[in-house]
Amino acid sequence: MLEHAAPLVKVTIVPRGQSLGAAWYLPAERLIVQTEQMLDEMCATLGGRAAEKIIFNKISTGALSDLEKVTKQARAMVTVYGLNEEVGNITYYDSSGNDSFVKPYSEDTAKTIDREISKIIENQYVRAIELLEVHKEKLSTLAELLLEKEVIFKDDLEKIFGKRPFEEIELKAEKEIEEKIDVPPVITNTEE
Repeated sequence: MLEHAAPLVKVTIVPRGQSLGAAWYLPAERLIVQTEQMLDEMCATLGGRAAEKIIFNKISTGALSDLEKVTKQARAMVTVYGLNEEVGNITYYDSSGNDSFVKPYSEDTAKTIDREISKIIENQYVRAIELLEVHKEKLSTLAELLLEKEVIFKDDLEKIFGKRPFEEIELKAEKEIEEKIDVPPVITNTEE
């Protein structure tokens, strides 16, 4: 449902440690990540909490690791990568590692950073809720299948939601790139 989110390949409701279930994704290898990709990943990560809200009209502590993950991503967007309009094209990241005891910004900037992090996370949570509301019937089918099987895989997800339309677009784009980069074979002179 999200173009830039990693495809879901396995979901389980079997408890593991402190987790009440888990989801496995197949992330794309990326050296550079665009803002839209980070936002889609955050939206997908908040899908479990959004599903709780939609189905039970309640939320629980079950999303702790998801909240930790999206908070780190949002903080990095704002303070490391300069991907926030309000804070701007600035980084507070010190690659030398010498900033562990120094906050390189004012208290006002700290408040702005906190507000922007919260805004990013809340916007993606609302987006996840809206997306799942549109697909509520499919979400219910998924929940019923999980209760029945406890573990489901990509094929099960495709039966419920259909194939990701983005995969075909991605494969077509990759093929076009390969064709454009197609280097003719090197001919070596074997005569001496």
